[in-house]
Amino acid sequence: MTSISRIILGALALCCAASALAQPQAPANDPNAPKTRAQVRQEFLLWRAAGYDPNDWLNYPDNALRASRIVAQRQAQGNTAVH
Repeated sequence: MTSISRIILGALALCCAASALAQPQAPANDPNAPKTRAQVRQEFLLWRAAGYDPNDWLNYPDNALRASRIVAQRQAQGNTAVH
């Protein structure tokens, strides 16, 4: 390789490394971060404990809204244990 090719390749590698390090890190409690499988399962169990039935498609909107309100009330009270 010629010296110009090496300089260009080195500059390209330096730019890639700098851009990778310059990206901001998401905080651990970021609400926009994707949920883990365990978090999704726990939330589903909370909804089921609040009376939500995913197989009850006849009462779907009302069933989901009612369970959503119950889960929100329990979380506001600090009671998130699944019974």
